[in-house]
Amino acid sequence: MRIGAIEAGGTKFVCGVGNEHGQIEDRISFPTEHPETTLAKVIDYFRHKDVEAMGIGSFGPIDLQPDSPTYGYITTTPKPGWESCNVVGTLKREFSVPFGWDTDVNAAALGEVTWGAAQRLDNCVYYTIGTGVGVGLVAGGQRVHGLLHPEGGHIRTRRHPDDHFAGLCPYHGDCLEGMAAGPAIEARWKIPGSELPADHPAWEIESFYIAESITTAILLHSPQRIILGGGVMQQDQLFPMIRERVVRNLNGYVNVAAITQHIDQYIVQPGLGQHAGLCGSLALGLEALKHATEASHAS
Repeated sequence: MRIGAIEAGGTKFVCGVGNEHGQIEDRISFPTEHPETTLAKVIDYFRHKDVEAMGIGSFGPIDLQPDSPTYGYITTTPKPGWESCNVVGTLKREFSVPFGWDTDVNAAALGEVTWGAAQRLDNCVYYTIGTGVGVGLVAGGQRVHGLLHPEGGHIRTRRHPDDHFAGLCPYHGDCLEGMAAGPAIEARWKIPGSELPADHPAWEIESFYIAESITTAILLHSPQRIILGGGVMQQDQLFPMIRERVVRNLNGYVNVAAITQHIDQYIVQPGLGQHAGLCGSLALGLEALKHATEASHAS
């Protein structure tokens, strides 16, 4: 079985071909440029790959409603040139296969449930903290959709008492993304986070904002595992700081062993590492193929 996978990020696109076991057999990545240029590269990559289905996990916001005239579009993104971009429609004109379509973080959450750190669990929250902040949710074994899809990176957060940074989000200023994404770290400290030492005060502030969001997620969604991915989370010193602050925030109110005794197994790195997004897109493709096969047999 050959399934195409596309991790459509705001900074780069990653395309690959994999199988039903979550194994990526071939991959390529390239910068996210203008939609015409970028999608032409996607099409060129898959043109002779003979895939049976394709899954796309995309930066957003995106339209997920199948009966909407803009289904398959990226909608109100601040990414220049990508607003109202018909991603699925463009690819469907080239490839007559089933398509799976979701946010990049919902895809990553699905990948982690299928093959990664949340296997055998029904509920998890996946954060990606990098150029932006996204939150993907799986609840009851299903990716969470509704009016739109989760946009947890834009939830407002309490301010760190020593932080006077205004925030970078063009829509909300000091939401989680505006305060904790990679560009916010660089704008606040005038240096990329990757160049800051592990004992820099930046990380105490960063852990504060991430822990605030995780605390809200625990109280609102009661996930069985929380997974933190993305470039910012390559700073390993953040994990113990975040765990400690989450425990402090909850203050014994959520009295379960996963938090009170095993927090290091509850707030974790992606089991799929840097491949969570691409493997999640592979899982979307597999899901689309399954649904198409079932519909064909039913008719």
